[in-house]
Amino acid sequence: MMLRFCLMLMGAGAAIAAPQAVAAEPPYPNKPIRIIVGFPPAGAADIFARLVGQKLTEAWGQPVVVDNRPGAGSTIGSEIAANSTPDGHTLMAVSASYATSAGLYRKLKYHPIDSFAPITMITSNANVLLAHPSVPAKSARELIATAKANPGKLTMGSAGTGSITHLAGELFANMAAIKVTHVPYKGGGPNLNALLGGEIQITVASVPASLGHVKAGRVKALGLTSVKRSAVLPGVPTIAESGVPGYEAKNWYGILAPAGVPKSVVAKLNGQINEILRAPDFAAAIARQGADIEGGTPDEFRKYLQSEIAKWSKVIKAAGVQVQ
Repeated sequence: MMLRFCLMLMGAGAAIAAPQAVAAEPPYPNKPIRIIVGFPPAGAADIFARLVGQKLTEAWGQPVVVDNRPGAGSTIGSEIAANSTPDGHTLMAVSASYATSAGLYRKLKYHPIDSFAPITMITSNANVLLAHPSVPAKSARELIATAKANPGKLTMGSAGTGSITHLAGELFANMAAIKVTHVPYKGGGPNLNALLGGEIQITVASVPASLGHVKAGRVKALGLTSVKRSAVLPGVPTIAESGVPGYEAKNWYGILAPAGVPKSVVAKLNGQINEILRAPDFAAAIARQGADIEGGTPDEFRKYLQSEIAKWSKVIKAAGVQVQ
C-alpha cells in the first residue's frame, strides 16, 4: 500500500514539473529581431543598423528587420522602443541626435537613460566646418578672426534647428566667442546645396556627405569636429588644434534595448556585436562610409550617453535653441 502511495506522489510530482519544463524560456534569440531606427531609410543610422542586422542574422540564423519610425528628432522611434517588450527582440539604433533630443524636448514620454539598456556604440564619424569659396578664411582660426571683425554677419546653415550640425556650429561659436547668424534648412542635402549656391557662408556637415565637394574645390574645409584628423581629409586640421582647444562634435551611432532586458541577453548582444565590429569585412564596409569602428561595454556606452546628453543640453541652453 505504501509503495503504491509513493508511486502516486512521484507521478503527481512529474505532472507538476512537466508544465514548468514546457514553459521554460528558449535560448535567445528565439524569434525575429526588430531594430527600430528613428530616421527615414538610407540615412547613416539606417545604413549602420542594416549592416549590423545582416551580420546578426548570419551569426544567429534569426531574421533581423529594420523598422524605420522617423520624426521629432528620433523621439517617436525611441518612445516605441522604450515601450516594447524587454526580451531583446526589439532594439533601437540611435545616433548623436538621441542625446540632443534629450535637451531639446521637455516632455519626452521616456527617460533617455533609465528607459533603456545600452548595448554598445557601433561607429562614429567626424563632421567638418565648411565655407563657401567667397569666404576669405582658409582655416578655422582665420574664420574666427573674420567673425570677430564682423559680429553676426556670417551666416551659418544647418540641417535643421536642433540638429547635430546646428548644435556643432553653436558649440563652435560659443567656444570661439563669436557671433554668427543661424539659417536652418530641412535636411543635410538642402543645407549643403545652400552653401554650394552661396546662400550661406559657412556650415557644419558630415565628412561622407561633404568629401566630394571638398575634393572638387566647390567648398572649403576649414576644420574637423573630431579630436583626431580624418584619413580621407588628412590635410585638414581639427578645430581643437586650430584655436578652440577641447572642441569635439562628432556623429556617433549605437544600439539600445528597452530597460529590463535580461542581463544575459545584454551580454550576448554586446559580445556578438563587438565580434561583428572586429571582422575585417565589416570594418571595410564602415570605412567606405567614412566612419570609425567603436565598440565597447554597455557601461562604457551608458557613461558616454550621459556625458553627451549633459554636453548638448548645456549647448542648447546657452544658445537658446527651441523647437516647436
